[in-house]
Amino acid sequence: MGHAKILIVDDEPEMLEICSDTLTQKGLPVRTESSSLRALELIKNDDFDLLLLDIKIPEIDGITFLKKTKEITPNLPVIMLTGFPTIETAVESMKLGAFDYLTKPFTPEQLSAAVERALEHKRLKDENILLTHHLEHDYKFDDLIGQSDGIKQICELIKQVADSEVDVLINGESGTGKELVARSIHNHSSRKRHRFVPIDCGAIPENLLENELFGHERGAFTDARHTTMGLLEFAHQGTLFLDEVCELPIGLQAKLLRTLQERQFRKLGGKNLVSINVRVVAATNRNIEEEVKAQRFREDLFYRLNVFRINIPPLHQRPEDIPLLISYFLQRYNKEMNKNIITVEPEIMEMIESYPWPGNVRELQNILKRMMVLSKTSTLSLDSLPEEISKRVIEISRNGTAPDSFFYLRNNYLNQFEQDYFNKLLKQFKGNVTEAAQKSGLPKGTFYRLLSKHQITPDSFRE
Repeated sequence: MGHAKILIVDDEPEMLEICSDTLTQKGLPVRTESSSLRALELIKNDDFDLLLLDIKIPEIDGITFLKKTKEITPNLPVIMLTGFPTIETAVESMKLGAFDYLTKPFTPEQLSAAVERALEHKRLKDENILLTHHLEHDYKFDDLIGQSDGIKQICELIKQVADSEVDVLINGESGTGKELVARSIHNHSSRKRHRFVPIDCGAIPENLLENELFGHERGAFTDARHTTMGLLEFAHQGTLFLDEVCELPIGLQAKLLRTLQERQFRKLGGKNLVSINVRVVAATNRNIEEEVKAQRFREDLFYRLNVFRINIPPLHQRPEDIPLLISYFLQRYNKEMNKNIITVEPEIMEMIESYPWPGNVRELQNILKRMMVLSKTSTLSLDSLPEEISKRVIEISRNGTAPDSFFYLRNNYLNQFEQDYFNKLLKQFKGNVTEAAQKSGLPKGTFYRLLSKHQITPDSFRE
């Protein structure tokens, strides 16, 4: 039952002794109190994991005490004890939030079983709260997709390292799928039945990051009204993924290094050591060796994390993976968006493969989803390709090839067509944009955007 702290409140010395002896033998720290007034002060000023409360206690009766306790610490489980059971008091206790109800005399086994259930309930509740706050995220994609040598090599490295217990450092540009590789390592390891806990070191303010990792004791700082579990403790027996680890403040790097070396730490404001069994997988999009040279990242922590290294190549270095990725995302987003887009026009595929994808797979996902929203047919056509993509490809084509290259010439022809088309249309409708847009089949906003692109003024066509 771990290191849970229990408060027992009863005015019978024999009952306090029996409960205390039973639970102490289970290795649980126990505090006993015969005065309800003193007990209430304890609850206000200390953190307990479970309260055992006698209903017929003097000064403040048990039901009133339960109400006050729930006002102070609503998540504290309470087991009510009574030698005079009635249906009314049992029902009222449960309505007020009591976890269980034990009738005196009870056996040590009955007490132990009730306490174990209550502590397990609190543990799950605390973990669910932590999970809600920290682990909600949108999965980028569900599997490593690709046929390039780079992806094949990564798959082999994952197989080699997954079953070991060594810490892993993943290096790659933003959007290449570092978290995916980390999850694959976890899912192929002996820890796969336990948690994979990701934390983005660059997304959490520096003054909150230490608390996120290590948790805190009650009273550690202003508004620290309850003891909280940190992500390191939450990842016990599983894998902690430190994304963008180079963003860790230098002082916090030292505390993390000590924790990884000793596999134990103290919470903020805490005195007791918390032991953990956790595997760390770290990732960064920076040149970590340069960060070490610049003394922005501790050299000893670098060596501690860099036991096994995996480098993920950017998407522009593996264009042969793009068709497979597009096929995968089409299937996925068709289900999510209730679409039925089956193919991509060859011209689009050629442009997509020529684009440098600075945002890597994440950018490809977002662009593809945007195109699917705009598409009205089962084929993604050139009309749905964002203008910034085609412009960039044309720039690359101009800089890297002759003026008679495919993309360069097509852009010129397309621009000339658009200018001729809109001039003719506005002339037909004498500058009436509403009628011209309806005739073209384009949304009015798109129509105006294209007019602005070619510096065409509707007023010049009005009589």
